[in-house]
Amino acid sequence: MSGTSLDGIDAVLAAFENDTCKLLHSQFIPFDEALRVELLALNSAGANELERAALAANELSRRYAAAIQALLGKAEIRAAQVKAIGCHGQTVRHRPDLGFTIQLANPALLAELTGIAVVADFRSRDIAADGQGAPLVPAFHAALFRHPERHRVIVNIGGISNLTSLPPHGGVLGFDCGPGNLLLDAWTTLHLGQPYDKDGAWAASGQPIPELLRRLLTEPFFAAPPPKSTGRDLFNLPWLEHFLSPDFAPADVQATLLELTAKGIAAAILDHCGEANEIYLCGGGAHNGTLVRRLKLSLPNRTIAPTDDLGVNADWVEAFAFAWLARQTLNGKPGNLPEVTGAKGGRILGAIYRA
Repeated sequence: MSGTSLDGIDAVLAAFENDTCKLLHSQFIPFDEALRVELLALNSAGANELERAALAANELSRRYAAAIQALLGKAEIRAAQVKAIGCHGQTVRHRPDLGFTIQLANPALLAELTGIAVVADFRSRDIAADGQGAPLVPAFHAALFRHPERHRVIVNIGGISNLTSLPPHGGVLGFDCGPGNLLLDAWTTLHLGQPYDKDGAWAASGQPIPELLRRLLTEPFFAAPPPKSTGRDLFNLPWLEHFLSPDFAPADVQATLLELTAKGIAAAILDHCGEANEIYLCGGGAHNGTLVRRLKLSLPNRTIAPTDDLGVNADWVEAFAFAWLARQTLNGKPGNLPEVTGAKGGRILGAIYRA
């Protein structure tokens, strides 16, 4: 998995037996600055972008292969023992409103480099069935984290934040809430030259700007009902700059962006699953202490903890989910939840590239 935050590649080794799944080992490989900059640039139209996208897909697949080889070496597992690789690819466009989504990868090259079958292109079939193509992780959250008596919400805070509501009875709900880390990271990079605001320390040094927060929250996405999904196509620096004043101190803007992420998540929970009393966080934002404290203030009298408390490290939930989705594909089972994505029905997701 390489996500909207553009920090690098998460790889996990997962074992499945009957209805149980276990995360055995994990590996992270960071993106170097040149690749990160190119992937970010490919989120917008530019010169020679078709060739650049193809070259970036090849380079990503070589990095994916390196991550897999490092992971298997750590686990002392041979490639022949692995059934398949679930490869999400790197999202550079997500426009379900126009009927497409683009995740860069070359799964044929990845299969060639690793000698392992690859399952890729998970999102396009759901969009073809009139769905959003995202989020896809709620089906995995339901399989792994649902409790027979407690109403849980799983919140993934990556570049974009999304939630999965898991009531003990009834259907699963899931949708994107809005920005997670991507605006926070972009503003930090612009002003501090750092890839992210560690533990939200810079945001904590400022004060939220009420008028700016109010204006940001007028974005129609926040009030739109699910199913819904979003990405850098909407939430990006040009979108933010439209709301800014030169009088705003950069640290105060950062504090406001952190409040935007917290308010987006909290409002989504209160509006759609307010009776839930257990909220578990995963993704990079789970490590942002300032953000977690703001969530606790906005959602009092609830358990708010990382998914580590449920037995899965918060950093690896999404990569684990795409291993599970690959298994669904190989077994000929749907990977989407129509009530989450809005698709016309359950669909077998992905294409298989045999080794």
